[in-house]
Amino acid sequence: GGRRLGGRPKALLEHRGRPLVEHAARVLRECGCAPVHIVLGAAAAAVRERAELSAYTVSENPDWAQGMGSSLRVGLAALTRSGADAVVVALVDQPGIGAAAVARVVAAYEGGASLVAATYGGRRGHPVLFGADRWGRIAASAEGDRGARAYLQEHAAAITLVECADVAEAYDIDTPEDLRRLE
Repeated sequence: GGRRLGGRPKALLEHRGRPLVEHAARVLRECGCAPVHIVLGAAAAAVRERAELSAYTVSENPDWAQGMGSSLRVGLAALTRSGADAVVVALVDQPGIGAAAVARVVAAYEGGASLVAATYGGRRGHPVLFGADRWGRIAASAEGDRGARAYLQEHAAAITLVECADVAEAYDIDTPEDLRRLE
C-alpha cells in the first residue's frame, strides 16, 4: 500500500522507465525462474492497467492490508496448483537485487525440503527459496508483515545461506527519501 510513501503503491513506482513490478518479474525470469507468479495487493486494478504482466501468472490478494503474510499465502496457494517444486520469493520494493543474486539462491536448491536465503554481509534477506515440501507449514505460519520470518527463525539451522552482497544491494524502497535510489 505504500503507507510510508503517502499511499503510493510500490508496484507502480517507476524504475528504469517501467513499474517496479515489471522489474521484479523480469529479474526472476532472467535467472530462469518459470513460471513467474505475481501477487498483487494494493491498487491491483491500476497495476494491471499500467504494467505489462501478460507473460506472468497474476493472483490478487484481497486481504493485502493484513500484511505480506497474506500475500505469501495467496502466492503459495497458486503455486500448489501449479506443480512447481520450489518457489523463489522476491519483493517488489528491492530493485537493487538482480538476477545474479536470484541465480545464486536458485543454485542452492537441493529438493523439496530446501530452505535457502540470500545474505548481505551475513544478514539474511531476500530472495528466499522454499522447497514445495515446506509450503503448507510456511503458509500456516505467515502472518502480518512478518511473512515467513517466524518459520525461518524456527528453522534457522536448516537454512542454506548464500552470500550475495557482492552482486546485489538489499535496500528497500519504503520512504520518500528512498525514492532517490530509483533510476
